[in-house]
Amino acid sequence: MPSHGRVAGVAFRDRLGSPLVGDAPKVMLLGSGEIGREIAIEAMRLGAEVVAVDRYDKAPAMQVAHRAHVVAMTDPAALRALVEREAPDVLVPEIEQIATPELVRLEAEGWTVIPRADATRATMDRERIRRLATEQAHVKASAFRMVDNLEEARQAVQDLGLPAVFKSVMSSSGHGMTVVRDAAAVEAAYREASEHGRVRNPRVMIEEFIPFDHEVTMLTLRHYDPNGQVVTTVMDPIGHVRPGTLYHESWQPEGFPPDVLRSLQATSTAVTDQLGGVGIFGVECFVRGGTVYFSEVSPRPHDTGLVTLGSQWNSEFALHARAILGLPYVGPEPTTPAAAHVILGSAPGWAPSFGGLSSALADSGVRIYLFGKPEAYADRRLGVAVARGQTIAEARAFAERAGHHIERELTLQAPRAAPADHP
Repeated sequence: MPSHGRVAGVAFRDRLGSPLVGDAPKVMLLGSGEIGREIAIEAMRLGAEVVAVDRYDKAPAMQVAHRAHVVAMTDPAALRALVEREAPDVLVPEIEQIATPELVRLEAEGWTVIPRADATRATMDRERIRRLATEQAHVKASAFRMVDNLEEARQAVQDLGLPAVFKSVMSSSGHGMTVVRDAAAVEAAYREASEHGRVRNPRVMIEEFIPFDHEVTMLTLRHYDPNGQVVTTVMDPIGHVRPGTLYHESWQPEGFPPDVLRSLQATSTAVTDQLGGVGIFGVECFVRGGTVYFSEVSPRPHDTGLVTLGSQWNSEFALHARAILGLPYVGPEPTTPAAAHVILGSAPGWAPSFGGLSSALADSGVRIYLFGKPEAYADRRLGVAVARGQTIAEARAFAERAGHHIERELTLQAPRAAPADHP
């Protein structure tokens, strides 16, 4: 296996072995939701051996992986014991509820964390990543304050003005986030951010509200080229909307004037190059007029990037798998107008059953991805409809119609336990 370079412990490859019986690279997913499932499928297509880990049984990626483990990943000793037992070639965090300081220690001992342990720790902490982006990558972002109690929150709102955005320090997919438009809502917003993020934490970010024209995800891939050099490739912009605070719909490509597109590409490249490592990053930005504002970044495939299951020959999951296995990529590639629309649970329940499939699949170019989550609750993402169209508007209409057909016919068995805190 020739090696022309190495980044974050991932060597450049042009040969892969066989799983279970050979020397295939072993990928351990720390978090096994729908994002992890697609990573697992793509890594297995390339011959990798995949171990899926989560804190609850029968998670989506567990249903397709070679092996699965249920463990409290916030427990440093339990996490370390599993890593030492399985001895993976790469550790791939997929969720925020992980003992990230232990990942840092494991990486220092020679284990490979994707994209890097420090990058994972930074991106799972909104304060840390915002300071890295503005103070080290030197990109533009909205003004913000960090507060530790309700009194400081009220003062921060006075300083920043209304509207303001309250965010949990550790969260994703909009959990623990509230847009506050009236001072009377500050207490409830602070409670939501401090109690309903991925972990309870009195420290909360309060951010200046940017009345943006577009909210966009820039999928940014750090990977080897065919010469074994690490390069950065930025995909076409993904537009998305959130009727509330949770991901609901996305589409690709989202068109921008050349100068705005260059600014989006420069912002995402600056942030991800500062983070380092290999793999795909979901860089979220706001666009107001001709100005680009950095918002946040995920060190893994992004939920809005589910649209790439229809818009790109190599989805974000295929690109991530290729990068973390040290395989080369040449891009970016052309995109086809496509859209994705979530399929949501409406109430607590067990063993979701999905109807309306014949109606959902009546339009040409529609695909349905059902995640296989054993448990539902209100607004839990249970699947996604992905559609292609001649135009973005047509693709969005197809995807929305398909998703709603299935949501209307969703049935559940009585709940067996308290709902799991997964998006």
